[in-house]
Amino acid sequence: MSGKATNAAVANGGSAWSMIRLGLILAAYAVASCTMLAIVNSFTGPVIAANQQRKANAAMLVVFAQAEDFADVDKASCGATPSGKTTIEAVKLAKAGGKVIGGVIQISGPTYDHASVMIGVDAQGTVTGVQFLENTDSPGFGSKASDPNFTLSSGKTFYGQFAGKKVADGFVAGETFDAISGATITSRGVATLLDDGTAVLTQLLKEHGND
Repeated sequence: MSGKATNAAVANGGSAWSMIRLGLILAAYAVASCTMLAIVNSFTGPVIAANQQRKANAAMLVVFAQAEDFADVDKASCGATPSGKTTIEAVKLAKAGGKVIGGVIQISGPTYDHASVMIGVDAQGTVTGVQFLENTDSPGFGSKASDPNFTLSSGKTFYGQFAGKKVADGFVAGETFDAISGATITSRGVATLLDDGTAVLTQLLKEHGND
């Protein structure tokens, strides 16, 4: 083998080893990063879950202040939501004096991006309140839906306008409730959440009205 061929072979061998070594280093970093993320998640996961549960519990008391306690309902027993676009996160019966006086539901789904709301409905089919647990829509537009500082021409917050509305009237943005100017998609998404959530609660209250 000539000197040039030998040098080329050595160079190629060195290049291949460099690539292998780089690959091993990257793999080691990846393993270390995944391990650290797993460790961090093991500590932060339960804290995040606990905070989310506290937020949901607080929202229940806001949307159904008349309730003395809440009884769990198996969300799987409620079946799919009417639109098929939303997800039931939790359902509870609202009770006072040992009797069912209504229900609350946590439901999530697409708006412009995504939102999760808590809805309360009493035994007479009236919305007792609505609270946002999550809203990832555009700042300054869809985010107004959950902004306590944003008010409609009525002087109410967007979510505050729903308390006292009859479920039977339905939820149509711009017709049965005030939409947010410049955030039509968000308003329609919230309407779907309300339609689906109240439909589930209405059926639930029919089944447990005498409990």
